[in-house]
Amino acid sequence: MSIQIVREYLKKWNADQKILEFDVSSATVELAAQALGCEPARIAKTLSFLVEGHCVLVVAAGDAKIDNPKYKACFHTKAKMLSHDQVTEMVGHAVGGVCPFGVKEGTEVYLDESLKRFETVFPAAGSSNSAIELTLPELETYSGSRGWVDVCKGWQEEA
Repeated sequence: MSIQIVREYLKKWNADQKILEFDVSSATVELAAQALGCEPARIAKTLSFLVEGHCVLVVAAGDAKIDNPKYKACFHTKAKMLSHDQVTEMVGHAVGGVCPFGVKEGTEVYLDESLKRFETVFPAAGSSNSAIELTLPELETYSGSRGWVDVCKGWQEEA
């Protein structure tokens, strides 16, 4: 079970005890926000893409959407999301519980700028009814992130 992989993975930082499990689904941004009682933007959704035959994860704020021109400028290819089957096979977590923790070897993780406006965010923890509250430095460390990217739109406040 994916949540067990995540729990085991997070033990090296003593963060496994911070995982929250719900009696309701948290498989979408909206459901996770309801389960947590927070604004949807604070849900750190993990988006899965195929780049040159390998998996790239982009962790973004719940209210952000991929901006295709920005994505292409960053990754030098068109944004192609993984299918449900590819997600499970390439990432190691099923859709609804995809997170940047305890992922399969070779998976690259990036964090989107849309998260930087929050003190803490809530990524999933490997199942469709779990999450973990993390500061951005914790998210950077625990995810093994390769860095911050700016590939989303729709979240910036209007000037």
